[in-house]
Amino acid sequence: MTIDNENDLKELRAIGRIVYETMMLMRKHLKAGITTRELDHIGRKNLEKYGARSAPEVSYDFPGATCISINEEAAHGIPSDRRIQPGDLVNIDVSAELNGYFGDTGATFPVAPISPRLDYLCQCTRKALREAMKVARAGARLNQIGHAIEQVAKRSGFVTLKDLGSHGIGKSLHDEPHFIPNFLDRTDQRRLTEGQVITIEPFLSTGAEQTSTAEDGWTLLTGQGNYSAQYEYTMVITRDKPIVMTSV
Repeated sequence: MTIDNENDLKELRAIGRIVYETMMLMRKHLKAGITTRELDHIGRKNLEKYGARSAPEVSYDFPGATCISINEEAAHGIPSDRRIQPGDLVNIDVSAELNGYFGDTGATFPVAPISPRLDYLCQCTRKALREAMKVARAGARLNQIGHAIEQVAKRSGFVTLKDLGSHGIGKSLHDEPHFIPNFLDRTDQRRLTEGQVITIEPFLSTGAEQTSTAEDGWTLLTGQGNYSAQYEYTMVITRDKPIVMTSV
């Protein structure tokens, strides 16, 4: 989607605030002993409070309002009776629709006691997001986003998940450009345009570079003993720094 008018911006800000608030509310309740189903219920109730609809449910008939992924699960974890354990690395991804506009945000939260390596993984993934946003300007090649993410990963001793990436968003959850890699694809000649609405969501991993789909048909796995982190904003591209939609 490309912004056409002030109403587009207003509506994207509205749903962006809702998904961000929902994620942070879930984070507030995240602790050892809570089930991912209970966390998901908290997220669902907050979305419903604003009249927003879960994007995974609306778009893909996903069996949950939000995606909650733990440890070796990189993304699309289904809410269940699984209880959060001390030391778990938990990713919460919230996307929703309101008035025909979509917002998408995500973050990875370590549960105490925090492993220094996993804490560093989270720090580096947040840095990768910041660095990618620095190059996300109208006229820039799209592949510079992946290049910035990959460079942070390499310098930090991590790798990127190459089958997961960022994407366009706006009037649908996944819009053009449908896939923005987390690495430098030199064959990708696409360019960012002013007013374009995208997510940037780096996935850094301790070792695995690809995911596999679990038997449930949804959860993306990186392998036993592997960990990954993801942080995601929805934003509008300008000739200067992007305008973040998913914030308070």
